Amino acid sequence: MIRRLFLALLLAAAPVAFAQTQYVLVNSTLSYHMSHPIHEVDGTSTQARGKGVCQDSKCDFLIAAPVKSFTSGDSNRDLHMVQTVRGAEFPMVVVRTTLPNPIPADGAIYADIEVQFAGQTVHYPHLALQKSTSGNRIHIAGSVPATCTDFKIPPPSFLTVAIKNEIPVKVDMTWQQQ
Repeated sequence: MIRRLFLALLLAAAPVAFAQTQYVLVNSTLSYHMSHPIHEVDGTSTQARGKGVCQDSKCDFLIAAPVKSFTSGDSNRDLHMVQTVRGAEFPMVVVRTTLPNPIPADGAIYADIEVQFAGQTVHYPHLALQKSTSGNRIHIAGSVPATCTDFKIPPPSFLTVAIKNEIPVKVDMTWQQQ
């Protein structure tokens, strides 16, 4: 009798143990900031796509945006940026991260983030992000402390003066549970 009850409970719990929660990126803004002694520049893309899958004890997220989708308001500068980061050879910026399942409560969450850009893969450990939930949507925002050196990009120059090495990327994303 106890064996049958245990077996029945095990079979009833099996679909829950293997259930997946999926998320799709429904809205995003990715912005890099470039600083030069003469001017500051922000380039922004709203064309990122992404997917998240939560299973067992972790949630894996993948976000990708075309390099050429970043615009700064100056088409010559944007073209030079694509050339500098070898956008023809490496046309996508790809970001991967893993969060615990269930995803932590609203407020500060910490994630290890992997960024593939300009032919390089860089790991940023334990980055603080802000998370808020509304219904079946999750909003996540934060900043990745990227540098030209991280991605082996020669810093572009203007009037023979190179930009600062730091090119932080602000991330603002809304995910919807499917």
